[in-house]
Amino acid sequence: MKIIRYKKSDQLSDDVNCGILINDEVYKINGNIFSDFSLGEKAAVLKDVELQPPVDPENIIAIGLNYRHHAEESGLRIPDRPIIFIKATNSLTGPDTDIILPRMAPDEVDYEAELAVVIGKECKNIEKDEVEEYILGYTCANDVSARDCQIKIDKQWARAKSFDTFCPLGPFIETDLNPDNCQISSVLNGKIMQNSNTSDMIFDTAELVSYLSKNMTLKPGTVILTGTPEGVGFARKEPVYLRPGDIIKIEIEGIGKLKNTVRAENHDN
Repeated sequence: MKIIRYKKSDQLSDDVNCGILINDEVYKINGNIFSDFSLGEKAAVLKDVELQPPVDPENIIAIGLNYRHHAEESGLRIPDRPIIFIKATNSLTGPDTDIILPRMAPDEVDYEAELAVVIGKECKNIEKDEVEEYILGYTCANDVSARDCQIKIDKQWARAKSFDTFCPLGPFIETDLNPDNCQISSVLNGKIMQNSNTSDMIFDTAELVSYLSKNMTLKPGTVILTGTPEGVGFARKEPVYLRPGDIIKIEIEGIGKLKNTVRAENHDN
Protein backbone atom coordinates (compact mmCIF):
# COMPACT_ATOMS: atom_id res chain seq x y z
CA MET A 1 0.00 0.00 0.00
CA LYS A 2 1.22 3.47 -0.91
CA ILE A 3 0.20 6.25 1.50
CA ILE A 4 0.52 9.85 0.35
CA ARG A 5 -0.15 13.35 1.63
CA TYR A 6 -1.30 15.77 -1.04
CA LYS A 7 -3.01 18.97 -2.04
CA LYS A 8 -5.31 19.13 -5.01
CA SER A 9 -3.83 21.47 -7.61
CA ASP A 10 -7.11 23.41 -7.87
CA GLN A 11 -7.90 23.71 -4.16
CA LEU A 12 -7.90 27.17 -2.63
CA SER A 13 -7.07 26.18 0.96
CA ASP A 14 -3.75 24.99 2.36
CA ASP A 15 -5.34 21.82 3.73
CA VAL A 16 -3.26 18.69 3.27
CA ASN A 17 -5.12 15.47 2.55
CA CYS A 18 -4.02 11.92 3.28
CA GLY A 19 -4.71 9.26 0.68
CA ILE A 20 -3.85 5.90 -0.79
CA LEU A 21 -2.26 5.75 -4.23
CA ILE A 22 -3.33 2.88 -6.51
CA ASN A 23 -1.64 3.07 -9.90
CA ASP A 24 -2.24 6.74 -10.80
CA GLU A 25 -5.45 7.17 -8.82
CA VAL A 26 -5.75 8.76 -5.38
CA TYR A 27 -8.29 7.42 -2.90
CA LYS A 28 -9.39 9.01 0.33
CA ILE A 29 -8.46 7.41 3.63
CA ASN A 30 -11.22 6.67 6.08
CA GLY A 31 -9.81 6.93 9.59
CA ASN A 32 -6.30 7.69 10.81
CA ILE A 33 -3.15 6.12 9.39
CA PHE A 34 -1.79 5.81 12.93
CA SER A 35 -4.79 3.82 14.16
CA ASP A 36 -7.53 2.16 12.11
CA PHE A 37 -8.05 3.22 8.51
CA SER A 38 -9.54 1.89 5.31
CA LEU A 39 -9.78 2.70 1.63
CA GLY A 40 -12.32 5.39 0.80
CA GLU A 41 -13.70 6.74 -2.45
CA LYS A 42 -11.63 7.98 -5.37
CA ALA A 43 -10.58 11.59 -4.79
CA ALA A 44 -8.29 12.53 -7.69
CA VAL A 45 -5.75 11.36 -10.20
CA LEU A 46 -2.05 11.72 -9.52
CA LYS A 47 -1.40 14.38 -12.17
CA ASP A 48 -3.92 16.69 -10.49
CA VAL A 49 -2.36 16.69 -7.03
CA GLU A 50 0.76 18.17 -5.46
CA LEU A 51 2.54 15.58 -3.35
CA GLN A 52 3.62 16.72 0.12
CA PRO A 53 6.07 15.01 2.49
CA PRO A 54 4.26 11.71 3.15
CA VAL A 55 4.30 12.27 6.92
CA ASP A 56 4.44 15.27 9.24
CA PRO A 57 7.02 13.84 11.62
CA GLU A 58 7.05 14.05 15.40
CA ASN A 59 10.85 13.76 15.24
CA ILE A 60 13.46 13.12 12.57
CA ILE A 61 16.10 10.80 13.97
CA ALA A 62 19.07 9.84 11.82
CA ILE A 63 21.87 7.30 11.91
CA GLY A 64 25.45 7.99 10.85
CA LEU A 65 27.96 5.59 9.32
CA ASN A 66 25.53 2.69 8.94
CA TYR A 67 26.87 1.26 5.67
CA ARG A 68 30.14 -0.64 5.76
CA HIS A 69 31.49 0.80 2.52
CA HIS A 70 30.50 4.35 3.46
CA ALA A 71 32.42 4.07 6.74
CA GLU A 72 35.41 2.81 4.77
CA GLU A 73 35.27 5.65 2.20
CA SER A 74 35.03 8.15 5.06
CA GLY A 75 38.18 6.69 6.63
CA LEU A 76 36.32 5.80 9.84
CA ARG A 77 36.09 2.53 11.74
CA ILE A 78 32.93 0.44 11.78
CA PRO A 79 30.90 1.64 14.79
CA ASP A 80 30.12 -0.73 17.67
CA ARG A 81 26.61 0.70 18.11
CA PRO A 82 24.39 3.04 16.08
CA ILE A 83 25.53 6.65 15.87
CA ILE A 84 22.46 8.81 16.51
CA PHE A 85 21.85 12.41 15.51
CA ILE A 86 18.78 14.58 15.01
CA LYS A 87 17.60 16.64 12.05
CA ALA A 88 15.34 19.55 12.99
CA THR A 89 11.81 19.24 11.61
CA ASN A 90 12.16 22.56 9.76
CA SER A 91 14.49 20.68 7.37
CA LEU A 92 11.54 18.68 6.02
CA THR A 93 10.50 19.16 2.41
CA GLY A 94 8.65 17.04 -0.10
CA PRO A 95 9.10 15.58 -3.57
CA ASP A 96 9.55 17.96 -6.53
CA THR A 97 10.49 20.86 -4.26
CA ASP A 98 13.71 22.87 -4.08
CA ILE A 99 16.71 22.07 -1.94
CA ILE A 100 17.93 25.53 -0.93
CA LEU A 101 21.65 26.20 -0.59
CA PRO A 102 21.84 28.43 2.53
CA ARG A 103 23.51 31.81 2.10
CA MET A 104 25.77 31.24 5.10
CA ALA A 105 26.99 27.81 3.93
CA PRO A 106 26.35 27.23 0.20
CA ASP A 107 29.61 25.73 -0.99
CA GLU A 108 29.87 22.18 0.36
CA VAL A 109 26.29 20.90 0.44
CA ASP A 110 26.18 17.16 -0.11
CA TYR A 111 23.53 14.55 -0.98
CA GLU A 112 22.87 11.29 0.92
CA ALA A 113 20.43 8.63 -0.31
CA GLU A 114 18.67 7.02 2.65
CA LEU A 115 15.89 4.59 3.44
CA ALA A 116 13.51 6.18 5.93
CA VAL A 117 11.40 4.25 8.44
CA VAL A 118 8.05 5.72 9.54
CA ILE A 119 6.88 4.65 12.99
CA GLY A 120 3.19 3.73 13.17
CA LYS A 121 2.63 3.10 16.89
CA GLU A 122 4.26 4.53 20.00
CA CYS A 123 7.00 2.25 21.24
CA LYS A 124 9.50 2.14 24.08
CA ASN A 125 11.98 -0.60 25.04
CA ILE A 126 10.95 -3.05 22.32
CA GLU A 127 13.00 -5.99 21.09
CA LYS A 128 13.99 -6.78 17.50
CA ASP A 129 11.30 -9.41 17.07
CA GLU A 130 8.62 -6.87 18.06
CA VAL A 131 9.67 -4.08 15.71
CA GLU A 132 7.58 -5.00 12.66
CA GLU A 133 4.26 -4.34 14.40
CA TYR A 134 5.35 -0.76 15.21
CA ILE A 135 6.38 0.27 11.68
CA LEU A 136 3.88 1.95 9.38
CA GLY A 137 6.14 1.80 6.33
CA TYR A 138 9.14 3.14 4.47
CA THR A 139 9.98 6.01 2.16
CA CYS A 140 12.93 7.67 0.38
CA ALA A 141 14.97 10.38 2.05
CA ASN A 142 17.87 12.66 1.19
CA ASP A 143 19.96 13.53 4.24
CA VAL A 144 21.32 16.77 2.79
CA SER A 145 24.42 17.93 4.67
CA ALA A 146 26.56 21.08 4.74
CA ARG A 147 29.95 19.37 5.02
CA ASP A 148 31.94 22.49 5.86
CA CYS A 149 29.72 23.10 8.89
CA GLN A 150 29.78 19.42 9.84
CA ILE A 151 33.47 18.69 9.47
CA LYS A 152 35.44 21.93 9.59
CA ILE A 153 33.47 24.69 11.31
CA ASP A 154 31.16 23.22 13.95
CA LYS A 155 32.76 19.77 14.04
CA GLN A 156 29.38 18.30 14.99
CA TRP A 157 26.29 17.59 12.97
CA ALA A 158 23.22 19.47 14.23
CA ARG A 159 23.41 22.68 12.18
CA ALA A 160 24.94 20.99 9.14
CA LYS A 161 21.98 18.63 8.87
CA SER A 162 19.16 21.01 9.78
CA PHE A 163 19.10 23.92 7.35
CA ASP A 164 15.69 24.48 5.78
CA THR A 165 14.88 21.91 3.04
CA PHE A 166 17.73 19.59 4.10
CA CYS A 167 15.40 16.60 4.54
CA PRO A 168 13.49 15.81 1.34
CA LEU A 169 11.10 12.91 1.97
CA GLY A 170 8.80 10.96 -0.32
CA PRO A 171 7.14 10.37 -2.65
CA PHE A 172 4.95 8.09 -0.50
CA ILE A 173 5.06 5.60 2.37
CA GLU A 174 5.27 2.01 1.15
CA THR A 175 3.80 -0.34 3.76
CA ASP A 176 4.85 -3.60 2.06
CA LEU A 177 8.64 -3.81 1.78
CA ASN A 178 11.60 -5.90 2.87
CA PRO A 179 13.78 -3.02 4.08
CA ASP A 180 16.94 -5.06 4.42
CA ASN A 181 17.38 -6.03 0.78
CA CYS A 182 16.62 -3.02 -1.42
CA GLN A 183 18.70 -1.41 -4.13
CA ILE A 184 19.37 2.20 -3.17
CA SER A 185 20.92 4.92 -5.31
CA SER A 186 21.33 8.63 -5.86
CA VAL A 187 21.40 10.12 -9.34
CA LEU A 188 22.78 13.63 -9.86
CA ASN A 189 21.96 15.29 -13.19
CA GLY A 190 21.49 11.84 -14.73
CA LYS A 191 24.73 10.39 -13.33
CA ILE A 192 24.61 7.58 -10.77
CA MET A 193 26.55 8.69 -7.69
CA GLN A 194 25.55 6.08 -5.11
CA ASN A 195 24.53 2.53 -6.00
CA SER A 196 24.24 0.00 -3.20
CA ASN A 197 21.85 -2.27 -1.31
CA THR A 198 20.41 -1.90 2.17
CA SER A 199 21.92 -5.32 2.92
CA ASP A 200 25.22 -3.41 3.38
CA MET A 201 23.81 -1.79 6.53
CA ILE A 202 25.83 -2.45 9.66
CA PHE A 203 22.66 -2.33 11.80
CA ASP A 204 19.48 -3.45 10.05
CA THR A 205 16.16 -1.68 10.47
CA ALA A 206 14.91 -3.90 13.30
CA GLU A 207 18.15 -3.39 15.23
CA LEU A 208 17.90 0.38 14.74
CA VAL A 209 14.28 0.72 15.83
CA SER A 210 14.80 -1.51 18.85
CA TYR A 211 17.97 0.34 19.88
CA LEU A 212 16.37 3.76 19.46
CA SER A 213 13.31 2.70 21.46
CA LYS A 214 15.59 1.89 24.37
CA ASN A 215 16.97 5.42 24.30
CA MET A 216 13.80 7.44 23.63
CA THR A 217 10.07 6.97 23.12
CA LEU A 218 9.28 6.66 19.42
CA LYS A 219 5.94 8.33 18.77
CA PRO A 220 3.67 7.73 15.77
CA GLY A 221 4.98 9.62 12.75
CA THR A 222 8.60 9.58 13.89
CA VAL A 223 10.93 9.30 10.90
CA ILE A 224 14.18 7.36 11.18
CA LEU A 225 16.85 7.86 8.50
CA THR A 226 18.89 4.67 8.40
CA GLY A 227 22.20 5.87 6.94
CA THR A 228 23.69 6.33 3.50
CA PRO A 229 25.85 4.10 1.28
CA GLU A 230 29.18 4.96 -0.31
CA GLY A 231 29.47 7.49 -3.11
CA VAL A 232 28.68 10.71 -1.26
CA GLY A 233 30.16 13.90 -2.67
CA PHE A 234 32.69 14.88 -0.02
CA ALA A 235 34.41 11.46 -0.01
CA ARG A 236 35.15 11.42 -3.74
CA LYS A 237 38.67 11.97 -5.07
CA GLU A 238 37.35 15.14 -6.66
CA PRO A 239 34.57 16.23 -4.28
CA VAL A 240 31.14 16.80 -5.79
CA TYR A 241 28.77 19.24 -4.12
CA LEU A 242 25.27 20.40 -5.02
CA ARG A 243 25.02 23.50 -7.19
CA PRO A 244 22.09 25.68 -8.31
CA GLY A 245 20.17 24.01 -11.12
CA ASP A 246 21.20 20.47 -10.15
CA ILE A 247 18.57 17.74 -10.12
CA ILE A 248 19.10 15.05 -7.49
CA LYS A 249 17.06 11.85 -7.39
CA ILE A 250 16.96 9.23 -4.64
CA GLU A 251 15.78 5.83 -5.87
CA ILE A 252 14.91 2.85 -3.67
CA GLU A 253 13.74 -0.47 -5.03
CA GLY A 254 10.15 -1.19 -4.05
CA ILE A 255 9.42 2.44 -3.20
CA GLY A 256 10.20 4.74 -6.11
CA LYS A 257 11.98 8.00 -6.82
CA LEU A 258 12.34 11.21 -4.83
CA LYS A 259 13.33 14.12 -7.06
CA ASN A 260 14.41 17.61 -6.03
CA THR A 261 15.97 20.61 -7.76
CA VAL A 262 18.73 22.67 -6.14
CA ARG A 263 18.70 26.46 -5.95
CA ALA A 264 20.49 29.22 -4.09
CA GLU A 265 18.80 30.96 -1.18
CA ASN A 266 17.45 34.39 -1.99
CA HIS A 267 16.10 37.12 0.27
CA ASP A 268 12.54 35.84 -0.11
CA ASN A 269 13.75 32.24 0.20
